[in-house]
Amino acid sequence: MMLWRYVGTVAAFGLNLCLSPLAASAEPAYVSVVREYVETVVKPMVNTPIVRKAIEDQNAKFGNITDGNIQVLDNTYRSEVQSGGWEMVRRLLNKPVSRYLKTKQDDSQGIIVEFFVTDRHGLNVGQGTMTTDYWQGDEDKFLKTFAKDSDEVFIDRAERNEQTQLLEAQASFVIKDESGQPIGIAAVTIAIDAL
Repeated sequence: MMLWRYVGTVAAFGLNLCLSPLAASAEPAYVSVVREYVETVVKPMVNTPIVRKAIEDQNAKFGNITDGNIQVLDNTYRSEVQSGGWEMVRRLLNKPVSRYLKTKQDDSQGIIVEFFVTDRHGLNVGQGTMTTDYWQGDEDKFLKTFAKDSDEVFIDRAERNEQTQLLEAQASFVIKDESGQPIGIAAVTIAIDAL
């Protein structure tokens, strides 16, 4: 009987800890480090004419694109990645904005593992390396930033990369035009171990 009272007390304490505001607001230590890097290093890389113009041009090109056409583009890209055809991938990687992002990624000395920007639909505009998909509009990186009209940097849960064994976290934020209107997002995967 004494054992069950102990188990009940421990369970109640654990539940209380989980529901307390302090526990809910506590964030992992890496979050502040990644946020600082994004604010001081990544945002200035993105808030440039070459990035903004590329996004604005694609927003004009895909102005009223349908959900069906977005799916066709994403499916085409994904199938090229799987088959190794890469025609769409190559066109995207050869864009000046992609070459710019690749240079910034390379200059980071291993801190930036992945770097891309999207338009207002979540379609990739430029990318430093090949991504697995073309449309980000259904993922947290887009849904928790652009879709919410948020000025916050969204930092996803850190995960260990199976190939490199580095601890990585992806951060994303809204990109705005000169007048302050949201035009797309930037997403950057940071190797926390390299910071």
